[in-house]
Amino acid sequence: MDPRTGMPRVGMVGGGQLARMTHQSAIALGQSLRVLSIGADESAALVTPDVEIGSHLDLDALTRFAEGCDVVTFDHEHVPTEHIRSLVAAGHAVHPGADALQYAQDKALMRHRLAASGLPVPPHRVLEPDSDLVAAAIDFGATHGWPVVVKTARGGYDGRGVWVLDDVPAVEAVAAELNGHLLLESFVVMKRELAAVVARSPFGQAAAWPVVETVQTDGICVEVIAPAPGLDPDVAAKASELALRIAGELGVVGVLAVELFETEVSADAPDGLLINELAMRPHNSGHWSMDGAVTSQFEQHLRAVLDYPLGRTDALAPFTVMGNVLGGPDSGPGSEVGMDERVHHLAARFPQVKIHLYGKAFRPGRKLGHVNVLGSDLPELRRIATLSASWLGTGIWDDGYEIHTGAAVPEPVDRSGTASASDQRMPDPTTRVS
Repeated sequence: MDPRTGMPRVGMVGGGQLARMTHQSAIALGQSLRVLSIGADESAALVTPDVEIGSHLDLDALTRFAEGCDVVTFDHEHVPTEHIRSLVAAGHAVHPGADALQYAQDKALMRHRLAASGLPVPPHRVLEPDSDLVAAAIDFGATHGWPVVVKTARGGYDGRGVWVLDDVPAVEAVAAELNGHLLLESFVVMKRELAAVVARSPFGQAAAWPVVETVQTDGICVEVIAPAPGLDPDVAAKASELALRIAGELGVVGVLAVELFETEVSADAPDGLLINELAMRPHNSGHWSMDGAVTSQFEQHLRAVLDYPLGRTDALAPFTVMGNVLGGPDSGPGSEVGMDERVHHLAARFPQVKIHLYGKAFRPGRKLGHVNVLGSDLPELRRIATLSASWLGTGIWDDGYEIHTGAAVPEPVDRSGTASASDQRMPDPTTRVS
């Protein structure tokens, strides 16, 4: 317990944006999140007073950190499982535990475990190091068809560590650089990608948010729509049931995100769903909940690891759209517009947009933050979220909006006769309102 507050101390290993946003929820619960950060300039270290500098790969650093915590959790999956087991053996509470987290760390292990439980996963084959990738891909492609998807079993994210290979020459071109623990999968012809985000406590209580649609560009999530528009209610229920079942069977404590492919009904996907990835922590697909749900995924993760009763997960609006802010080019048009000025003009143009920046140094393609916008007019919400995220990332309004005059942007039509939150008009940007 923290003697200053009488409240338990939660320690989060990793100082990235997930720890930063978890700290925001910790404040409301009367806590100051303790963070183990690699450096003092990481996202969470910039805002959290209780920071210890150290590596998640260093057992001594992890042990010292855990000694000041009532429970330890993570903002990434990269802590070695043997270190987690050592912490638990020393008497520390760690959630999620190594027995669960291993399935988020190793895609091959995850595929094997889920398939053994009869859960819907793509046809796959695990290759041990030094296997003949070309021969294996030829055999796999002959059985399951081309393209063949090759994944590194550990470490890949945001499209990294994934190769979609159309034919044998494509496999041969990458085979020399891929000598490790690999996973071969069939290419899934999908309708779209979904995510089912749930949380589970040590007591066994569980809660699920609405199933969302995730939109990817070059393997990176650029947009999340909550709830997934037009999703059959039975399919949505099946997706949530899958995630809750996985959380229970694997013994997950905290937030679990299950990334899914929505596809045609088949023997492999009897409900039109295939499991793609697992994440046992707050996840990009749940960022919308910060503004769009009764309980955000970050507060819920804290409630879960502390074994508090879980919060309601109801949506606060018909739709919430989240747009990821990705850094644009570091030179050329727009680059001269600083982030402070970008925030200023976004707030003036779209005051209903909720901005969440992570305090990261700029780098092209880097996730710098996200925006959330709530309402009932989904096309308009998507338009606003896309424009807002792009403006923050690049310093350019994609629709030609002129920041000082507001020119060159046609007004959206209010068809309902009553302005919704997403349809509110701003005064002329040149007019000062007192």
